[in-house]
Amino acid sequence: MVPMKMTKLLSFALLLLTFSLSNAQGGKKYKVHTIAFYNVENLFDTINNPLTRDDDRTPNGKDRWTSDVYKDKVSNIARVISEIGTEVTRNTPAILGLSEVENREVLEDLIKDPRLSNKNYGIIHFDSPDRRGIDVALLYQKNIFTPTNFSKHELLIFDDEDGDRVFTRDQLLVSGMLDGELIHVIVNHWPSRYGGEARSRPKRVAAAKLNKKIIDSLQTIDAKAKIFTMGDLNDDPTNASMKDVLKTKAKKRKAKGTDLFNPMEEMARKGVGSLAYRDSWNLFDQIVISAPLLDDKDFSSYRFYKAGVFNKPYLTAKKGRYKGYPFRSFSEGHYTGGFSDHYPVYVYVIKEAQ
Repeated sequence: MVPMKMTKLLSFALLLLTFSLSNAQGGKKYKVHTIAFYNVENLFDTINNPLTRDDDRTPNGKDRWTSDVYKDKVSNIARVISEIGTEVTRNTPAILGLSEVENREVLEDLIKDPRLSNKNYGIIHFDSPDRRGIDVALLYQKNIFTPTNFSKHELLIFDDEDGDRVFTRDQLLVSGMLDGELIHVIVNHWPSRYGGEARSRPKRVAAAKLNKKIIDSLQTIDAKAKIFTMGDLNDDPTNASMKDVLKTKAKKRKAKGTDLFNPMEEMARKGVGSLAYRDSWNLFDQIVISAPLLDDKDFSSYRFYKAGVFNKPYLTAKKGRYKGYPFRSFSEGHYTGGFSDHYPVYVYVIKEAQ
């Protein structure tokens, strides 16, 4: 464990991108980056895609999704991204997973926003077979992270009643160099709870099994692989998909070898959530990390520091049906000027500067 004096100094010093930390060997400098995930709640353009169910999100559709509304939505999402983690790093996320994006074009518009345009974000995106046309994606700052490999992994599941395939989101795997250090990021958006939690549970268990297969393949190559699996999992940290399939640990000290640590589990037990439904909070948005990121005695490479939910007051609805919930962008048949029905989540990673 890190000595108490060092822990206090670390908490204070994380207010700077690079900082000095006193220890037995004298002053040292550290670097910190934010790795985050955000479900952006149906970031659709205004153009009708005849191959997907996006008709509502068009100018003449039910949602009256006009160019002005779309531009405002993009601007709002860019504002949120521009602020995640900045209190500590003085920079936007180095790596950001996204869900509920319609296509690459909306991502291009997003990174061109004035709040993000100077960050030189790159995009990794594949079209998924989801019926609504929503995908997952990864944004990354090119001067910090260099992708070396990326691939999509199809989730094949079938309806128990009629046997038809359930078309849902692929899982996105991106491997690359974070300041010259190999890490792996998996971006997920697991099947929803439509039809009830119990009835839909097997679909998320299947998604977790696919995720575990991807993780196992990385750990077979390198048992010390540094892995971040993130996303809107539509399950809480204590559900079967997490505890029985991924076998996540709630305590850092219990995660060893190829184990996975879920920093969100303790937060969920304390009532912290990333979305609300019927006056109940859930922490469906999670970032789970592999055990090699947890060594707090050796900061010669990137290590996990802390996790959080980005829930600034402006991201919470102040009135209406969803008062106190995340300030969604669409409610009761009209555009609200809000952001998303989910809060973003994030982790900080730190390492000793050279």
